[in-house]
Amino acid sequence: MNLVELDHALRKLRLSGMAVVLETRLRQAQTEKLTPIDLVSPLVSDELLRRQDRLLERRHKQAGFRDPHPSLDTFDFDFNKKMNRALIHELATGRFLAQREDALFLGPPGTGKSHLAQAIGRAVIQQGYRVLYREAHTLLEELADATLDGTRKAYFADLATVPLLIVDDLGMRKLPHTAAEDLLEVVMRRYERASTLLTSNRPVDDWGKLLGDTAAVTALLDRLLHHAHVLKCGPRSWRTKVHTDLRPEEATR
Repeated sequence: MNLVELDHALRKLRLSGMAVVLETRLRQAQTEKLTPIDLVSPLVSDELLRRQDRLLERRHKQAGFRDPHPSLDTFDFDFNKKMNRALIHELATGRFLAQREDALFLGPPGTGKSHLAQAIGRAVIQQGYRVLYREAHTLLEELADATLDGTRKAYFADLATVPLLIVDDLGMRKLPHTAAEDLLEVVMRRYERASTLLTSNRPVDDWGKLLGDTAAVTALLDRLLHHAHVLKCGPRSWRTKVHTDLRPEEATR
């Protein structure tokens, strides 16, 4: 079997990680006079690394993050010095997922809730967890669509098993009249089974009015807060800072 045939065979066996570096590794083996085991070992490592990279790429895509590359490294913790930095880094370890705990990020718009939620989501993907990110209105729209086309049960089955569900920006848009019941069902199905991270620009005392069903909201919060880490974001807004930092002619654009 020549090099071309071997490359074809490796790809047919779905060992593309080996295939793409095969020629390089063979040259290395000749140059360094490697033993067979010293040739095969890095080839296997190349394959494993490529598979790991593909898995992470696939899970990032499946998560559906809104923003391209939010990370804790790009977050300015000094802008709002009173934010609980230790809690944020603790959540990024993913230990709260192993404990089936939840998290609630509260604060005015522009204070970094969505950035931090997505950054934590990306961090736990790196640790091998699956994540699903949805803005609150999008999640409820998907639930409504699933109800109409008869796939609500299957949709909830998938929703209930993902290790981390991020529900972002609750309170940013007007929600349907079924929002409280739908969100309660989401939280109930995941309660003590999987972790939910929810962000909102409204204090929890306003959720009854926001969602229009005080009883359902009370039940929702009872479960969500039972094992929850609560992070208060702000009070300063990044978007307000950016706007005020612009020169007068830029601010009007």
